[in-house]
Amino acid sequence: MSDVLERIVAQTRAEVAHRQARVPLAELAHAARAADQPRPFATALHGTGSIALIAEHKRRSPSAGTIREGVALEDVVGAYERGGAAALSILTEGPSFGGSLDDLRAARTASSLPLLRKDFIVERYQLHESRAAGADAILLIVSALDAGELHELHSEALALGLEALVEVHDRAELTRAVQLEPRLIGINNRDLRDLSVDVSRTRELVTEVPPGTTVVSESGISRRSQLDELAALGVHAVLIGEALMRAPDSEAAVAALTAAPSARR
Repeated sequence: MSDVLERIVAQTRAEVAHRQARVPLAELAHAARAADQPRPFATALHGTGSIALIAEHKRRSPSAGTIREGVALEDVVGAYERGGAAALSILTEGPSFGGSLDDLRAARTASSLPLLRKDFIVERYQLHESRAAGADAILLIVSALDAGELHELHSEALALGLEALVEVHDRAELTRAVQLEPRLIGINNRDLRDLSVDVSRTRELVTEVPPGTTVVSESGISRRSQLDELAALGVHAVLIGEALMRAPDSEAAVAALTAAPSARR
């Protein structure tokens, strides 16, 4: 595990322990059971007729710092939905990314799109948090989990009705992920060891993903030409955050990425 990732995971475990001391798992599990039925996240990625866009709300990051200030989450996710995004990713990690579960709750109210909780999921408690706050899917980062944790969290997420996007960034991690027989695999073009980005990582790994698995390419994507190239490789969806958050007109930026070929002529 990289120093950056190790630091964030350790911090996450400490924060989860603090939240669980305030709200016990049994109480949270009751709230999760009472939550609305999940929206079909994986299905939404195949309903666009072309490569689908998961548009991300992201306040800041360790690599980019503050991305955009002075804009309401409700306005951002509303623009994403109007622009043609298939689903939303809501970054809820606090210390490094400036997010919170309140962001997830607000997005659930502001948009009808399926929601991915983007965070460092390392404890069962977080799965129940995710359901209770309105998530339809969660992210599982292979490099942040040992084999037992990965299997347990993946199985329990599915049992709770959550989709699980299993994220990898090299062949060794993909080998571990495939053993889960996941419905969704994310290929992160960002190396979590040094935060560098190389979109060719998707090109190198996508051919090794088993048929029938939905593939999502993450990080370093901002242009329609990249989406077209990834679609030709067999990628089903892309996750884009920073480029959309920085765009002066988020709706127009999403529309430019999701427009049908005839509309781009």
